[in-house]
Amino acid sequence: MSRHFDDLMLGSIELFCLTAEQQSFTAAAATAGLTPAAVSRSVARLEARLGVQLFVRTTRRVRLTDGGRSYFEQCRQALGQLIEAEREVTGEQHLPSGTVRISLPTSYGHYRILPLLPAFRAKYPAVEIDVHLSNRNIDFTAEDFDLAVRGRTPPDSSLVARKLEDADLLVVASPKYLRLHGTPTSLDALQKHDCIQFLLPSSGQVMPWLLRQQERDIELPTTGGVRCSDDILGTVTLARGGAGLLQTYRFIVEQDLQQGSLKEVLHKFAGATRPFSLLYPSNRHMPQRVRVLIDFLLLRLGRTRRRSVVVS
Repeated sequence: MSRHFDDLMLGSIELFCLTAEQQSFTAAAATAGLTPAAVSRSVARLEARLGVQLFVRTTRRVRLTDGGRSYFEQCRQALGQLIEAEREVTGEQHLPSGTVRISLPTSYGHYRILPLLPAFRAKYPAVEIDVHLSNRNIDFTAEDFDLAVRGRTPPDSSLVARKLEDADLLVVASPKYLRLHGTPTSLDALQKHDCIQFLLPSSGQVMPWLLRQQERDIELPTTGGVRCSDDILGTVTLARGGAGLLQTYRFIVEQDLQQGSLKEVLHKFAGATRPFSLLYPSNRHMPQRVRVLIDFLLLRLGRTRRRSVVVS
């Protein structure tokens, strides 16, 4: 293999990643023990080599261009692999330690993330996890969170979103409800049924149902006599008791479907999904304890996705 990088170029890549994480030449320079001018020149050499502008520069801060963001993600992963390889070879494996604060939505937290944490703690016993279950949007800085999982990515350009999975949606009802009110077979038939509704914490509006018809997703407003707010798992309890039809995530009701306490309806309109992503600030230095949790969750939930594809 011919040599592709010299030491100066590898150093420039490291300084580029540091600047991208902190969104500041000055902050990156302080961390690296250099002057801001030296960091700026190093990044400029990298841009000249690539023939691509990596940052949009302003008097107060810098931000990544689209090309810079893609390059940063790949460089950060590559540098992380180099560091881990060096530690493995030299025997200098330092276990991450400290506390990670993570905010989880109630449904995804209970059914997807919390069951994985014992295995993570077995692998990283020195990392403590402070879990907060809530469906509201959080302020990372004011509330000192490291990570959050959300089904709807906030319109905040300072956040990095790493997709965990596209979660399948389906419509269910209890056998009791279906005996009393019949089984709907069309979307128009929903108007004659009680549809259990969930109020979005961010707006107070009813979450529309997302169904798939003729190879495209459609949002459908629903009506019903029961609404639930704050904890979306309350809608599942209502459905089990026979309060009406419910659209929910398949991972929440898999056991109910197996046991027969809930039955899927409107099969031909299934197939819609909603994404869940890990969120974290792009302008904050990421401790090793946070990085290993991110990598662990992406890997484990990635395995879940692959198994689901094989089974189906």
